[in-house]
Amino acid sequence: MGRRWTTDRQRGGFAIAVIAVIGQIALSAPASAAPDGGVPTQVQVQPALPPAVAPLLPALDQAFYEPPAGVVESKEPGEIIAARTVNLGTLNLIPTNVDAWQISYRSNNAAGEAIPAVTTVIKPRGDTRDGGPRPLLSFQMAEDSLGSYCAPSYVMQQGALPWLVTGAATGGAQFLEVQAALAQGWALSVPDHQGPNSSFASGPVAARITLDGIRAAENFEPMELQGRSTRVGLLGYSGGSIPTGHAAEIRRTYAPELNVVGVAEGGVAADLGALLDNANNALGAGIVAAGVIGVSREDSELAGFIDQHISPAGRALFAAKDNLCMLWTSAAVPFLNIKGFHPTVRAALSRAAMGKSVPDVPMYIYQSNPDWLVPVGPVNKLVDTYCQDPSASVVYTRDHFSEHVSMEVVALPSALLWLRDRFAGVPAQQGCSTFDAGSMALDQRTWPVWEDAVGELVAGLFGKPIGN
Repeated sequence: MGRRWTTDRQRGGFAIAVIAVIGQIALSAPASAAPDGGVPTQVQVQPALPPAVAPLLPALDQAFYEPPAGVVESKEPGEIIAARTVNLGTLNLIPTNVDAWQISYRSNNAAGEAIPAVTTVIKPRGDTRDGGPRPLLSFQMAEDSLGSYCAPSYVMQQGALPWLVTGAATGGAQFLEVQAALAQGWALSVPDHQGPNSSFASGPVAARITLDGIRAAENFEPMELQGRSTRVGLLGYSGGSIPTGHAAEIRRTYAPELNVVGVAEGGVAADLGALLDNANNALGAGIVAAGVIGVSREDSELAGFIDQHISPAGRALFAAKDNLCMLWTSAAVPFLNIKGFHPTVRAALSRAAMGKSVPDVPMYIYQSNPDWLVPVGPVNKLVDTYCQDPSASVVYTRDHFSEHVSMEVVALPSALLWLRDRFAGVPAQQGCSTFDAGSMALDQRTWPVWEDAVGELVAGLFGKPIGN
């Protein structure tokens, strides 16, 4: 099933590829990577493309994005397959003054089968604020798309097709949030968490790709991290909350060696079935329908049911959405009737829901109470589920003024402050607490974070090294 979806996406990608400039450089330089944090093994780091040469679309860059299955299977989860230096750019045009690389590595799908994965790892040019070891933030973008060219590794690059054209609006906008995190002096891993099948909303797969991306970043010597002792945080909003929340839940069993000190998530898509009900005949129907397509790319039972029972109109709609980035797939047939799904569909969405286990790391969860896309009820239920465990550490804030889009912007400084404390070794609170805020924007503690982030971004547009 996965290979069939990949082939369909590749055909769609070629229609866009005709306007991309093709060029790569084969020169390389050695770097070290350790699959288990032990003795490094050698990988070749390809140099960056010249600024005048546009990066290849992922569908045309199979050697990097989809290496041979035998090569992938021969690696351990998180072990690096290939690496290359990349140029990042705000609005795909203005150079971003940081050190950045793309890493191809082995991960697993939910069945434990080997799959290729890619993350973009970024290091600010300066030292940390306290002069101590550099922490690592895994930032999960809200890709919310069904095409490989919508993935962060492509969207963030200088010279890539502009995200305002491709429709990868969330990835393009969240690159500004990435820069705000870099301004803290943190290293970042930004995984293509939807994987080789662009499996939007498939949390169990995205979580593994995210955790293995952290392993790969720690194994990559040019990042100058402290191996498995590196303090790690995770952050994701809306579609980015899916890999973030699931990664928090499976870390104890899948990647127990990672030193995860805190996980922050907002606009939490805790229950995809509830999102489906909420979006029925509403503005969010287009994006939620794309999520059903994405889940079906990893769930063979759901894919088979859809293939057998979908109506001609539904088949045409799904075909139209295939290979589209967030903006355009959201605009494709909003206010659609997507309710009344068969128990097979509901069972598949339930398998992709959060709450299967309680994270053993501190959690910071924030949610808009009047959220029109991601309803607050399932988030309340998720927090209650976690907090039944006396060992849980959860800080939950509900904002009663913001809606889904504005909440991301308003809450980011609070999330960064909370993560800053975790990275500094400030103990997280024990137990659970819930706060109801009129607006998180009124929290004066966050205002200096806003000022620093805006100042850093503006200076970065004029070539100042970010995080220096």
